[in-house]
Amino acid sequence: MTEPGRILKNLGEKLNAHIGPGIRGAVAKKPMPIVPSDNIAGRAMVLVIAIMTFLSCLTLGAVTLVRDTATTWQTQIAREATIQIKPEEELDMANALITARDIAVSYNGVTGANVVDAAATARLLEPWLGTGLDIEVLPVPRLVIVTLDPAARPDFAAMRAELQQAIPNATLDDHRTWVDRLVAMARTTVTIGMTALILMLSATALTVIFATRGAMAGNGHIIEVLHFVGAEASFIASQFRRHFLFAGMKGAAAGGFGAIVVFIAFYWWSSRNMATPQADQATALFGNFSIGMSGYLGVAIVVALIAALTAITSHVTVLSYLKNVDTTHPDGM
Repeated sequence: MTEPGRILKNLGEKLNAHIGPGIRGAVAKKPMPIVPSDNIAGRAMVLVIAIMTFLSCLTLGAVTLVRDTATTWQTQIAREATIQIKPEEELDMANALITARDIAVSYNGVTGANVVDAAATARLLEPWLGTGLDIEVLPVPRLVIVTLDPAARPDFAAMRAELQQAIPNATLDDHRTWVDRLVAMARTTVTIGMTALILMLSATALTVIFATRGAMAGNGHIIEVLHFVGAEASFIASQFRRHFLFAGMKGAAAGGFGAIVVFIAFYWWSSRNMATPQADQATALFGNFSIGMSGYLGVAIVVALIAALTAITSHVTVLSYLKNVDTTHPDGM
């Protein structure tokens, strides 16, 4: 270190040791933070954090909703299998349905089998063919719903072979293809949602980095003087960390609260419009738009994560800046 730099540093240490406590006592009633507590850039950063948190929570809630719905579909489908019998001119449909039902209930892992009668089949076709259908004169396949035990799956290959031998027009659908598609869809949705969430968190971190650099650029001369007269880098970094932690908590809490309001509004809308065709279709696809406790817990985790990410990012940025200052001005001048 050069002689002027050593003199300046020694002077700063002496001032801090001898008159520093008196100065600190004089200004203890009204301390001035290194980082301005309220300015246009700070308010803009809080707004950006709130928006990013809101979008992150919406993404997490949508992923949770789709995952829970897919799990419900998968559970319901896995508990049932369907026997379909196509009509023929010489086929006694009533006897064929009874035979198929008896074959199904004879296997271990089958808890029951029910024939879908003509009236129920007509109701299933009403949206496409209207009312007043005579199922007996139409070439409509008939169904037998087989209820399965989730803990003990039946031998579908043997059941399918026996049905083909007894009723050539019968086909057994164990819904394995639908279950595989649902699992693939759920995994793809979760992957896309988590990728979007990571991108939003990365954008939040970059926003904090630029905001921290902007705050340091505006107060660079003060920070460098404090650093050169003896203030430790950890102390300066803690001032920025505290400032940005509060800003991040404020923005993240606002964004998370907004996302919760949206979730509650969707749930209220779906509950009030259960009888409409639009709500029926949406409920069939996504349930009642309730994300459950796991979704709200995820929102709280996202809020805490963004607040912590804001504080950590600003801390690391300040330390990197001060290290660069030490490298650029090793003599303190």
